[in-house]
Amino acid sequence: MRTVFCQYEQRETEGLDFVPWPGELGKRIYAGIGKAAWSAWLAHQTMLINENRLSPLDPKHRAFLEKEMEKFLFEGGTDKPAGYVPEPGESSGTPPSG
Repeated sequence: MRTVFCQYEQRETEGLDFVPWPGELGKRIYAGIGKAAWSAWLAHQTMLINENRLSPLDPKHRAFLEKEMEKFLFEGGTDKPAGYVPEPGESSGTPPSG
C-alpha cells in the first residue's frame, strides 16, 4: 500500500493508485492527496455538476471544476452553490479536523 501525507486530511493516509487528473495538478494530487480525500472531492464534484448543470465536455465547465478541485483539496474547501440544500448525512465539504 502506498501512503502519502494528505494535504486535505492533514494526516498520513493511503495514497491514490494512479494520477487522477492530467498535468501538474494531477501529479500534485497523486503526491499529496489520499483516497478518502479524492472520494470526497468526487462527491463534491458530482454535486457541483448537478447543481450548476455543468457539462464535463464544455472547456469552460472543465476549467471551473479544475479550479474548484484545487480549492477543495488544497485550500480548505469550497462553497456550495447558492440555494444548495445538502442531503441528510452529507459532509460539509471542509476537511475534517484532527
